[in-house]
Parts: sequence; structure tokens; C-alpha cells
Amino acid sequence: MRRVAFEIHNSHGDPLRGDVRFPEAPATGKLPAVVVCHGFKGFKDWGFFPYIGQRLAQAGMLAVAFNFSGSGIGPDLENFTEPERFAADTMSRQIDDLGVVLDALAAGAIGDGRADPRRLGALGHSRGAATVILRAREDVRLGALVAWAGVARLMRFSERELAVWRARGHMEFLNTRTGQTMRVDYTMVEDFERNRARFDVLGAVAELRLPLLLVHGEEDLSVRVEEARELQAAAPAGRSELLVVPRTGHTFGAEHPWKGTTPALERALEHTIEWLHMGLGPGNLGSEHEP
Repeated sequence: MRRVAFEIHNSHGDPLRGDVRFPEAPATGKLPAVVVCHGFKGFKDWGFFPYIGQRLAQAGMLAVAFNFSGSGIGPDLENFTEPERFAADTMSRQIDDLGVVLDALAAGAIGDGRADPRRLGALGHSRGAATVILRAREDVRLGALVAWAGVARLMRFSERELAVWRARGHMEFLNTRTGQTMRVDYTMVEDFERNRARFDVLGAVAELRLPLLLVHGEEDLSVRVEEARELQAAAPAGRSELLVVPRTGHTFGAEHPWKGTTPALERALEHTIEWLHMGLGPGNLGSEHEP
């Protein structure tokens, strides 16, 4: 399977490092393309993300994965060597970063010009699911969405925690994988306060006019399955589906470093690929798709 790395830049000049996976024997003409978005403290090469890309490409789609400019992951694509960018990250930047990748796909700047700009989809995990939903409300080019373990709301802190964050100017989060303490500046909260309506995930879902698949582990302790049910309840009638995968958690049993797939991950992937084929298949154009 062919994989082509890329580096493009957002409006702030920050790098977006990613790759595109191509089908083994692509048909002539344009192909549907799916952008895969990681969540908080995630990165494009964590655990299951390369495998997701492989499976999407095997199913006949261009699979695009990238690190958000504020991911903290440096040029080696594995280590958190850009802590200042991580600290300065905001939801506004993430939404805009996704737009830059979609722009590049639609213009043929990545993907060798093979992406069909009328058949673009996105898959987000955890907070990345919120990013793709919020982008889709504003971007009619997206034709189908998949939210894995998606959050129903972005501000997940108590008033006391926010007061401490404000007083210190930053909040610290432990990266359990590396043992690093990772700082997030208060600008993240200020961005949210300035954009409450824009960052209302449930409100965005209610306004979507494209098919949305929600996939959630029944035993997810990081983002409870009740949030997936809230998202589905907010969606317009007939435009969403919820798959609850039993006896699995936030990453469907996958680990980093990658140790192989799991039955729960396979179920999530099979349903996701079917959904994306339905939403982005021949004859389905843009935001008028029906699930």
C-alpha cells in the first residue's frame, strides 16, 4: 500500500504533518477521501490510527491522517518535542487546521490530485470527533462524518478547576504514555468563552445536514456512552446512527505501541467503512447526502 507523507502550514505558519494512504490498485478517476482526526494528547501514529488508514485505503478510499498544529508532536512524528505549540492550542486552531487539510485535498495539493472534492468525509476520535462535527457545521464540502468515542461538550472542568487555571495561567495534564507533564495555557479557555455558540457540539449536531455515525464503547471510562446518546438525540431525525460496541472502552481495546487489532475495533471499522461507502459512494454529492 502506498503512503505519501506531507507537510503543509496553517494560517499561523505552523506545520501540519500528515500522510495519505492510497488504495492498492486505485481505479481511474477521483476517489472519496476521509480525513482522520486524533483527540487530546493523541497523534496520527498513535496505536490504531495507521491501521484505520490502511483499512480505509483497502476499502477504496484515500485515507488522510495528520497531527494538529498544537499536538505537540515534532518532526520525528512520535515524541512530544513541541510543548509550546501544545500549550497554545485552541479549538479554533483545530477547526481551522482541519479546514486547511480539506483545502489541500480539494485543491489537489495533497493526495496526488486523486481526491474527489464532492466526496470528502471525516472521522474523529474523542475530542477529534467534536472537531469534525464543528467543522462540518461550517463546511459544506464534508459529505459524511464518523465520531468514535466522541464528546458531547468541550468544557469539562469544574468552576474550581477553571479558577485555578485562570490564576496560574495554565493547567497541567499528565501524559501517562510518556510520563511528561503537559501544559495547556488559559488561552484555551478564553477561546471557548469567546466562541461558546461556535463550540456548542450538541448545537452543531442539531444543525448537521449530512449523515453522522456515532461509535462508542459500552465501557468507555474516558467519555461515557451517555454522551454518544446525547449526540444522537440532538441529531436531526433519520440522519444519524449509534453503534454501541459491548465490553470495550475508549480505544476499542487497541494499545500503543500497536499490538494488533481486536474484535471490538474490527466491529467499529466494519460499520464505519460501510457507513462511509454509503455516504460518499458514487452518485452522492456533498452535504445533501441521506443516511
